[in-house]
Amino acid sequence: MKLTLNGIKEHEAWENAGIQLPGYDVEKISAKAKEAPVWVHFGIGNIFRVFIGGIADGLLEDEILDRGITCVETFDYDVVDKIYEPYDNLGLNVILHGDGTREYKVLGALAEAVKAQSSDLEQWNRLKEIFTSKSLQMASFTITEKGYALHKADGTWFPFVQVDIQNGPDKATGAMAVLVAMLYERYKAGKYPIALVSMDNCSQNGAKLRESVLTMTEEWKKAGFVDDGFVSYVSDEKVVAFPWTMIDKITPRPSEQIAADLEKLGVESMQPVITSKKTYIAPFVNAEKPQYLVIEDSFPNGRPALEKGFGVYMADRNTVNLSERMKVTVCLNPVHSATGPLGVVLGYDLFAHMLNTNEDMMKMARMVAYGEGLPVVADPGILSPQAFVDELFNDRFPNEYLGDTNLRLAVDVSQMVGIRFGETVKAYVKRFGDASKLTAIPLGIAGWLRYMLAVDDAGNKYELAPDPMNEELQEQLKDIVIGKPETFKDQLKPILSNERLFFTDLYKAGVGEKIENMFREMIAGPGAVRATIHKYVAA
Repeated sequence: MKLTLNGIKEHEAWENAGIQLPGYDVEKISAKAKEAPVWVHFGIGNIFRVFIGGIADGLLEDEILDRGITCVETFDYDVVDKIYEPYDNLGLNVILHGDGTREYKVLGALAEAVKAQSSDLEQWNRLKEIFTSKSLQMASFTITEKGYALHKADGTWFPFVQVDIQNGPDKATGAMAVLVAMLYERYKAGKYPIALVSMDNCSQNGAKLRESVLTMTEEWKKAGFVDDGFVSYVSDEKVVAFPWTMIDKITPRPSEQIAADLEKLGVESMQPVITSKKTYIAPFVNAEKPQYLVIEDSFPNGRPALEKGFGVYMADRNTVNLSERMKVTVCLNPVHSATGPLGVVLGYDLFAHMLNTNEDMMKMARMVAYGEGLPVVADPGILSPQAFVDELFNDRFPNEYLGDTNLRLAVDVSQMVGIRFGETVKAYVKRFGDASKLTAIPLGIAGWLRYMLAVDDAGNKYELAPDPMNEELQEQLKDIVIGKPETFKDQLKPILSNERLFFTDLYKAGVGEKIENMFREMIAGPGAVRATIHKYVAA
């Protein structure tokens, strides 16, 4: 059985393997999207296919949507060449339940895959065609937090951004420059309205996207590439809207075991690949069943009936913001970021296995969410924070079948510590005058910095997960030697006082010294990390 348009015509073989096929005409909905696109998405990796693509798939099955999503890749073009084209843009979603059972579904909602590559004129011109279509209602994004970043931690431009500013729209390379270049085409074609919907897992994601778009626009105006009218166009949220969202679905990297199981069922060529950009991806995506997507209902050119999709809630901006704060700053993500890097240091591969077998790590996780987060979280109304956390600890976090790794949870933590820890720190300062009552969150921050030393608790070296600040942080920590606490002096001060990182100065918040002390205890020697965690969670 081949995951191709011809391959899925062998209905009986797929059904015998227990794999559900699309109940709609894949070629028809793809052709309709190519002719008159309604929904384009940037960042076409795992979370997009299983969650956003899955929502579209469900709407297509229910005949609520009549065309597929246009898929655009801005960063890793190998994804198009190795995962989309060989499989005729089909995907295979594998839902993993806590009891070990699985659901298999072929995804046919992905209409075409386009490389946002200005040096490839055919692809670039196709992208222009898409964005000059009056029918286009929304562009959504899962490009990770760093996809919106224009500045380094010191406030200077990233080199590729500097080049994009100098070269203008026709030679755009970064995601934000590509987007603004396409908006400029849309503006010239008729100033058509559009909603730009960030679905990335970060606080006030719509505001972040808007800030980056406006910044790039202003820089190009200064350089003479665009006119005042274009600035007015992208600045008017009644024309170019930036809805805020909250997204939640735990999506580990593709499992080699699941690839092998699929091949045993008869599906050919399911093994994951690692691209030249180090993306770990496969023709299938494995993920948990629960999912939440809360979207601000601001779509100036209309929209699909998204609220009819599984796990989707349409709301006002305040409700979205409260839902996102509940999840990203309190309930889920802080637990991942506080315990994932420590799990790597302690030698645990799987996050769920760590929590299920290490009493101290489970205590720490519960302290982050129940003990320190819930007391300062606002109730968004549409979702109960208490029920959300209960579901996490009763059903989602213990699910070892997900295969979610601590190393995945350590990816790009430097880009997330402000949102995931800083907001709670600031909430404690506001309520109590300082954040000195916190223990588990400072322990998580100290653990992340201990993880950055790339030596585990037994003294073995490991490779850090990708993070844009790895090199910079390791340079600052290079003189610290595990087993020699005297080598630790003031290396953490520029990190913990960096308001760009944490959205607050942690020393002024009353937790900087506490984090230093925890870190000092963690570098005492082999076993010091485990002992330090026990000391603080057992107290």
